[in-house]
Amino acid sequence: MAGEGHPPTRFHRIHGANICLDPSGTRATRVDSFAHGLCFSHQPLAPGQIFLVEIEEKELGWCGHLRVGLTAHDPGNLEAVPEYSLPGLADLGDTWVFAITRNHNRVTGEGEQGSSAGARSFLSDPYLRIEQVRIPRDRLVGRSRPGRYSHLLDELYKTNVLPATARKSRIGVLHARQPDGTADMHIVINGEDMGPSARGLPATRPLYAVVDVFASTKSVRIIQLEYGLPSLQTLCRMAVQKHIVHRLAIDGLNLPLPLKNLCKYE
Repeated sequence: MAGEGHPPTRFHRIHGANICLDPSGTRATRVDSFAHGLCFSHQPLAPGQIFLVEIEEKELGWCGHLRVGLTAHDPGNLEAVPEYSLPGLADLGDTWVFAITRNHNRVTGEGEQGSSAGARSFLSDPYLRIEQVRIPRDRLVGRSRPGRYSHLLDELYKTNVLPATARKSRIGVLHARQPDGTADMHIVINGEDMGPSARGLPATRPLYAVVDVFASTKSVRIIQLEYGLPSLQTLCRMAVQKHIVHRLAIDGLNLPLPLKNLCKYE
C-alpha cells in the first residue's frame, strides 16, 4: 500500500444547501448561517487513501468547528442532505463522524506509548505510518502566509504546535483494513495520526469522506497527495525551497509565476 497511487480527489456535486464549490470542486465555502455545510468526496475512498483538507477561512461568533468522517451512504442517493453531520447524517446509520476540537482529538488506546517516542518519530520520519498505510508527510502539514516571519512559523508548524481548528490546519480522514475484514477510521491532524476514532467499519462497502464545514469553520480546500514517486512539479518545488532561506526571496527568482506561487504557498 506504500507505493499505491490514488486519483485526485474533489468534492461531490451533492452537498449542503449553504455550500458553494469553486469551479475545480476542491474548495468548499459555507456562504450563510452555521449549518447546512455538509460535503462529501466525489467517490468512495480506497483503503489507505486520505481525504485531506486545509482550513482556509474562519468565521467568528459561532461555537463549534470542522467535523470529518466517513459514510457508507452514496451522497447521490440521499433524499435530502441533512442539516448537520452530528446528529443528522449520523442518525441515518453507517456513518462515523468526528468533531474536531482545538486541543483534545487524540484517541487513546490500550498500551499506547508515551508522547516522546511519537514526537521523535514525527520529526524524523518522512512518512506517516498507520498500520500498513504509508503516507508522505510533505503535504500533511500546512504553511503560514509568506511574510517576514513565515520561515519561523513554518518550523513551528512542522513541530505540530498549530491548533487543530486554526487557519492553515490540515485535517484528513482515511480507513485502514483490518485482518477480520473490517476497517478502522483514522483522523490525521497536521501530520499526526489521532488513532482509530471508529472501529468495525464495513470495509466491503463503499466509504465516502464526510466534511462538515460547520460553525466557526467557513471554508476548506482539498490538498492533493502523491503516494508514489513525486511528480516533476513537486521535485521542482522541493529543489527551489531547499536553496532559499526565506520564501519572500522566491519573488526575485526568474521563474514562471505559477511555479513561484507553488513554492511560496505549498
